[in-house]
Amino acid sequence: MPDVEFYKTGTFVGRVWRPDVAGPSLVVLRDGVLFDVTSKTTATMRDLLELDDPAGYLRTQVGERLADLQSVLAASVEAAGNHSALHFLAPCDLQAVKACGVTFARSMIERVIEEKAAGNPALAEKMRERVTAIIGDSLRDLKAGSEEAAKVKAALIEEGVWSQYLEVGIGPDAEVFSKAQVLASVGWGASVGLHPISRWNNPEPEIVLAVDSAGRVKGATLGNDVNLRDVEGRSALLLGKAKDNNASSAIGPFIRLFDETYSIDDVRNADLALTINGLDGFVLKGASTMKEISRDPLDLVAQTIGPHHQYPDGFMLFMGTLFAPVEDRDAPGQGFTHKFGDVVTISNAELGSLTNTVRLSTECPPWTFGPSALMRNLSVRGLL
Repeated sequence: MPDVEFYKTGTFVGRVWRPDVAGPSLVVLRDGVLFDVTSKTTATMRDLLELDDPAGYLRTQVGERLADLQSVLAASVEAAGNHSALHFLAPCDLQAVKACGVTFARSMIERVIEEKAAGNPALAEKMRERVTAIIGDSLRDLKAGSEEAAKVKAALIEEGVWSQYLEVGIGPDAEVFSKAQVLASVGWGASVGLHPISRWNNPEPEIVLAVDSAGRVKGATLGNDVNLRDVEGRSALLLGKAKDNNASSAIGPFIRLFDETYSIDDVRNADLALTINGLDGFVLKGASTMKEISRDPLDLVAQTIGPHHQYPDGFMLFMGTLFAPVEDRDAPGQGFTHKFGDVVTISNAELGSLTNTVRLSTECPPWTFGPSALMRNLSVRGLL
């Protein structure tokens, strides 16, 4: 479980399931204790983030003391999906959940390899050698959409290795897709789901921005954009099937709101650590750093929201990852893939840590509490 020291500085807000009200509540963390700050003003996380200064607002709210952080974290491992126990939910509610892909040069090369190998992990090593020999590190310092990037694109076409992934990686337009349905993301301690058809997959440790309806970034959190390499590798048209499944989006545990202690510059300089602990004794450690992202976070926000697309309830934005594991787990040349029971922990010094256990999406608790259920619950509680 995350050390409480993670959360000593900053304004951390989240959502928990309260069995006594049969629904979710907004909580703020103060000195290791969770306080319920749900009200008619902030009935939802969406409402809180629409305020001009949500961190300042929370300082004026006393709230109802619920429980200490460690006890709720411990309960969340067992209780996720169990409506009879207090546990963490994903910290977003009415926001759309969007994601940007192929935003790092090194992971972009792995996407090219997936495509060239047609989703077959047995062919990945051979394709990796060929693609790396041609591309090398030449893309690392390219600014996406620049004149230099256009020249590199022309050269790669000449070499016969141009890919749709390179197009969104170094071209002018970012890849932006829908990661999950409203209220479908899971929180700390929950199981994350793999579609049963996948045999080659991995976690994607990412920072997720919390953006309001006006396109203003109000804070950030951690996310696991569960990735099915074989499914997407077979065809980019399978992206929706690869990315949006039961429990395939994990976010949390808290949104750290922007205030005098934390800003977009902290996001730009963030380092993420990832650990995978398998029931078979396998341990994999990985990392990602926002310092190597090919597009600025605010550019990704601007490519998501604007005159071309509105989000009246705001959105959460996964920003991509540098992490693309190539270490062999079983047979040589097969690379890494998940096994059921893997415990995945993503951490950052400013945002804390997010832990989830890997299952089949068909074996994770089904998603049953959608927007209509939320509205009915808030109405019964007199919050609308």
